[in-house]
Amino acid sequence: MNSIIRTAIDAGKFTTLLSALKAASFTDTLRTTGPYTVFAPTDEAFKRLAPGELDALMKDTDRLYRVLAHHVVRGVVTAAELTSANMQTMAGTSLTASRRGGDVFVNGVKIIQADIAAENGVIHMVHEVILPLGTVLAAA
Repeated sequence: MNSIIRTAIDAGKFTTLLSALKAASFTDTLRTTGPYTVFAPTDEAFKRLAPGELDALMKDTDRLYRVLAHHVVRGVVTAAELTSANMQTMAGTSLTASRRGGDVFVNGVKIIQADIAAENGVIHMVHEVILPLGTVLAAA
């Protein structure tokens, strides 16, 4: 089994996320023992940001780090464990899980593929970038 980073590379749907993790110097963290739970936005999720927002975010590495850390929780939280509990992120913010029908959501963002196992945690693929409450991304 591979690290979260190697698993994300192999999945082929996280190129933008991996570039952002590298730019924010977060890659090495997700290669350590962990364990971590990562709510990983797909490349398509990043394309849903307003024009210029991703470029502006990539230029502001402090803000980029905070947004990325908002997608990471210490420990392994499987989809079955995602109920209505709040989770503390590495950014010091919280994420709230909910269920509707058979779908699982985190802060209202749907998990489109859950429980992608890695040696140091788990990845849940999400269809949108989960922004911390009150975060406004300015276009470049």
